[in-house]
Amino acid sequence: MAKKCISRGKFTRMQQLSNQDGIIAALAIDQRGSMVKMMESAVGKDRYHIDMVYEFKELVSQELTKYVSAILLDEEYGFKGMAAKNSNAGLIMSYEKTGYDASTPGRLPDILPEDSLQRLIKKGADAAKVLVYYNPDDPQDILDKKHAFLERLGNEARAADIPVFVEPIVYDNVITDDKSPEFAKIKPQKVINTIKEFTKEQYYIDILKVEVPVLFKNVEGFNDNNVVVYTQKQAADYFKQASEVATRPFIYLSAGVPTKTFHQELIFAGENGAKYSGILGGRATWFEGVAAYANGGKEGLKLWLDQTGRENVEHLNKILKQYATPWYDIYGGKNNIEVIDVKLGN
Repeated sequence: MAKKCISRGKFTRMQQLSNQDGIIAALAIDQRGSMVKMMESAVGKDRYHIDMVYEFKELVSQELTKYVSAILLDEEYGFKGMAAKNSNAGLIMSYEKTGYDASTPGRLPDILPEDSLQRLIKKGADAAKVLVYYNPDDPQDILDKKHAFLERLGNEARAADIPVFVEPIVYDNVITDDKSPEFAKIKPQKVINTIKEFTKEQYYIDILKVEVPVLFKNVEGFNDNNVVVYTQKQAADYFKQASEVATRPFIYLSAGVPTKTFHQELIFAGENGAKYSGILGGRATWFEGVAAYANGGKEGLKLWLDQTGRENVEHLNKILKQYATPWYDIYGGKNNIEVIDVKLGN
């Protein structure tokens, strides 16, 4: 395998974001509008105040970053969480606008207009994360806009010398319910095609934060009372295919599934040859803490985080220890990486 050249800034920051085994064992709590809805629903609209969201993110960060390699936060609602994180944990900051403009076709991505990667570095970021809604079967003019967006993003990250995590979320224009059995049938190929595209050299994406390629609730043996769409062998093949098309390191997101399901997904992936390099786990780790906060306030949440929250994270860390692949092994191992100094022109 040819030597992989990585700039010093990116390499140093990737080390900060990884644990001692080279695994990205990271926590995600960068939800914005959806976080507000969760809190409103839990405490009731008459009791809700925005300070509750600030405090919730602060406490989750304060308590759980003792056990993770990094945390993903948004500055809008997570600024207190950024200040409260453990100093050993890396910081990934959201760089995209939340949601998308529904009046424009294609769910086009956009970044925060008041920020730049240079500015995020000054705020303490070790990496930036950008979510991109992606349908590989969209018309070419839509795909061209998204591919050009990724090229601009990748080149900005190269100039700033900071890793960029890109999170593609697949969708379909006809089957709009992405939790339905109908969507489950078409999801695997969409995820595989998306990973194949996003790990192309021209985008300079450092880490791909991806969905598992199936709706796990529709896998035989894991389906409870849901419709079976895939046999376990079919699901295993999809995990392996999605992994094999990736030419850069990828990690899994939890996509709001229950804690137990996320654990099952990660074990299943590892047992079936998926070479994932970690996780950015969100609601599967801390969602039940919202109710604990609504019922018991700050102390109730701290108690939940120090017991159940910690257990969730430590169980994930055990799974990653057994099944995840160090991010640098995707490039042939640390010894196959040449760290280079990049000098920008004046």
